[in-house]
Amino acid sequence: MIRIAIVEDEKACQSQLQNYLERYGKEAGQDFGITIFQDGIDIVENYQPRWDIIFMDIKMKHMDGMSAAARIREFDSAVVLIFITTMAQYAIKGYEVDALDFVLKPLIYPQFVTKLQKALNMLGKRKQKYLMLPAEDRKERVCVNEILFIEVKNHNLHIVTKSRTYVMRRSMQEMEKELEGCHFSRCSNSYLVNLGNVTGTRKETVLAGEYELPVSRTKKKQFLKELSDYLTVGC
Repeated sequence: MIRIAIVEDEKACQSQLQNYLERYGKEAGQDFGITIFQDGIDIVENYQPRWDIIFMDIKMKHMDGMSAAARIREFDSAVVLIFITTMAQYAIKGYEVDALDFVLKPLIYPQFVTKLQKALNMLGKRKQKYLMLPAEDRKERVCVNEILFIEVKNHNLHIVTKSRTYVMRRSMQEMEKELEGCHFSRCSNSYLVNLGNVTGTRKETVLAGEYELPVSRTKKKQFLKELSDYLTVGC
């Protein structure tokens, strides 16, 4: 599931973008979770880094796309930004917020597909993110999608995958930063959980594979919100 946000104040353009995405999804067998925002301020307010791609109009009433993108980059360095504009020169400043590209209005399907495929290719490389983890006398390349959770114990990180556990000397904060954009969330100070591998929750615990992990009182509200957002956008 690719999570896409459309930030556009023109109803016609909103519908056209959504239709193009749905059309491409059917043609390519790609599953998109699409959410529409009416203005830059709507996506920036209470922003959570859960989107894979954001199509952002540049000219909007309350908060323009460049300002919204700059705010988003304060919290999310991984999301792919594509600006929507009537004039190409308006998009030049997009490089300041690390935008991938821009789409010109009026939208034309073949041109839109070219930009979308460029974004999907970038995501494909990111989705296959790997970590080099120590295993006996060597290091193994492990796909982050295989990780169930990470536990800090005795100043070491225990990285638990579907097949084995790796132990390495590193801080949880460093690992969190490296996994930014990969949908990991802290359920307590000791555990960082892969939301994609959560199989259920109970009153004070979360289930990841065959493991049941404690959810701390201080982290519970934020963790459950991030889990809910992850699952909801994927529907």
